[in-house]
Order: sequence, then C-alpha cells, then structure tokens
Amino acid sequence: MKTKLTLSLLVISLIVLSACLEKSPDTVVAPVEEQSSNIDLSKIKLPDGFKISLYAEGITDARSLASTSDGKTVFVANRRRKNVYALTDTNGDMKSDKVDTIATNMTMPNGVVYKDGDLYVAEVNKIHRFKNIMSNLSNPTSEVIYDGFPTDRHHGWKFIAFGPDGKLYVPVGAPCNVCDKEDENKVYASITRMDPDGSNLEIYASGVRNSVGFTWHPETGDMWFTDNGRDLLGDNVPACELNHAPTAGMHFGFPYWHQGDIADPDFGSKYPRDKFVEPAYKFEPHSAPLGLRFYTGDMFPAKYKNNLIVAQHGSWNRTAEAGHIGYQLRFVQIEGDKVVGSEIFASGWLDKATNKGWGKPVDILQMPDGSILVSDDVAGAIYRISYGD
Repeated sequence: MKTKLTLSLLVISLIVLSACLEKSPDTVVAPVEEQSSNIDLSKIKLPDGFKISLYAEGITDARSLASTSDGKTVFVANRRRKNVYALTDTNGDMKSDKVDTIATNMTMPNGVVYKDGDLYVAEVNKIHRFKNIMSNLSNPTSEVIYDGFPTDRHHGWKFIAFGPDGKLYVPVGAPCNVCDKEDENKVYASITRMDPDGSNLEIYASGVRNSVGFTWHPETGDMWFTDNGRDLLGDNVPACELNHAPTAGMHFGFPYWHQGDIADPDFGSKYPRDKFVEPAYKFEPHSAPLGLRFYTGDMFPAKYKNNLIVAQHGSWNRTAEAGHIGYQLRFVQIEGDKVVGSEIFASGWLDKATNKGWGKPVDILQMPDGSILVSDDVAGAIYRISYGD
C-alpha cells in the first residue's frame, strides 16, 4: 500500500512539474539535437546553375565561420561543445584537408572573427584574442580582452563581427524566453560594441531578444541583423525578424512588442508601439534566422550582388500539426533601406514527410572566389555552394 501511495505521489509530482514547465516561459530550453551522419546533398534544392558540395564533414556542432583573407583557412566555432577549429585547404581543391584545434574547454565559444592577423573568440562572458594566429596554429595562446558580459547561458552564446567603424560588435541575448531586464541590466537584449582591445564598451542597439547574426551593407555601411522571436505564443506568432540599424541608440521592441505589432501579454502595456523600431522584414515564425551575409562576389548572377543570403536554422517547438519550418537559406533583396523581395535560395534539410531535419544551416561565409560556405551544426558539416564552376 505504501509503495502504491509513493508511486501515486511521484506521478502527481511529475504532472505538476510538467504543467509548470508548460506555463513558465523562462524554463523552456531547446533540446540538444542529435548529430546526423546522413548527409545526402541530392536532397538540397538550389536555383538553376548552382551546386552544393562538402567543404568539410565530421565537424561536430559547426556554427560560426570566419576565414583568413586568402580563404585558405576557415575558423569554426561551436555552441554546445567547447572547441574552436581551424580548417585548412592545403591543395586548393575547395575542401578542407587539415584540422587544427585552436581552443578547448571554453564555455559555448560560438563567435569567431578574424582581423589583421588576430582571431577573436567569444565565450558566454568573455572575448579572447589569439594574436598572429596563423603563425601559432600548432601552439595557440590567447589573452582575454573583455570578461564583463553576463554569465547566463540562456541565449548567452554570441556571434561577433567587426563593423566598418573598426569596432567589435557583440550581442547579449535575453536570459529568458521573455522577461524585462532593462531596469536590472541594460546590457541584456542588446547588441554592444567595443574597441579591438576590449575597451570602451557601449550599447549600440536595444530591444534585441537574441541576435545570432549581423552584417553591414557593402555600400551604405548600415547594419542589418536577425533576431529570434519569443516562444509560447503559438505556432504562427510572432515572426522572427530582419532589422535595419543604421545608427546607434535604436530600440527594437523586446520584450514589449514582438514583430513590431504584437503586444507582449505581460509587458506590452508598459510602452506604446510607436516607441520602437519595426522590423524591416518578417521571417516565418520560429524559423530561427541566424547568420546572414551580403553577397559581394562575382560568381553568382547579378541579382544576388549586394543582397542578403540568410541561414534559417529551423523551428524546434512547433506542434506536429503545424509542422517544422525553416531549415533553409533565404535570399532577401534590398533597395536602399527597404526589403523589396524574398525567396527560398536553398532547401531540403527538412524531411516534410517525417517532420524531421537531418541538417540545420547556421552561418554563411563568402569565399574569395565568390562561392559561399554554409555551416550545419546538426549534420556536422560545412557546405560549399557555387555557381557555374
């Protein structure tokens, strides 16, 4: 009798815990995807004239990408593991054939950028600089140039990049699904910038829930960035965002307004909608746009020049009835400060029949020859997409 009572209490406790998890946005965290080894490039659909090949495989949790100016060495970071790698194409066949481990035992080293011979790596709360990295691949050492970011792991992983102003830009995600932390610490839900030595940190943009990708227009120098919308408002709202931030000091709405026109149930009454900047483009809800780059090469057709290619990592918590969405690359056409067109550029990583994805695009890197590399943290691969070669 005692055993039955104990089991009953355990079942009740589990039911209560499950209910709490359903109702508490701050406790919901995306599951860790299984690494896939089933890479079938014949499944990838591209526009006529394009083709896809493997630049590297077996790179567990491949996330952010950076490269030397000649493109011979590509740096790869990850989020759920602890390492940073350097992949080298030693014979010029557009495939990596040498792997060096640059860093180990880091905390979510998602961000990498290469500038003036130095490699910068972003952990959750630190920025490291590896000086003269190419001369020290076999014995790399780093210095911490900044260690003052929050230690929260929820949206704590960071994409980093240098802007046209020479500043290093670093996002700080909201430490929750949705919460108001502005009075507690204004650095939450922001994009910051600093000097290359880690000094003079300032907030560039606010109201940014979780940006894992930003870039600058090659002609205007304006920043464009992706932002992942909040969860638990349903399968079809809110949209993920593409935002345009030409100047410092702009606020993009989080946590008060989502996709520019949906008031948050808890925080939306705090400020009026017109206080915030609306997105330049609305991606599919929960499609998780991450890395994006303006294409500036000469290999692709002219319509791609100075326009965006965006990696949509894909949804994780849409209902089975709604089906997953994303798992693709999207082409976004821009004129001035307006988005004037959008279409799917590459798809096929999601099996719609089973509602399962065998791969999830993360970041995009343009190579000197005009091809692009795309990282995939589920298939553990880096793809090369080219045209006409």
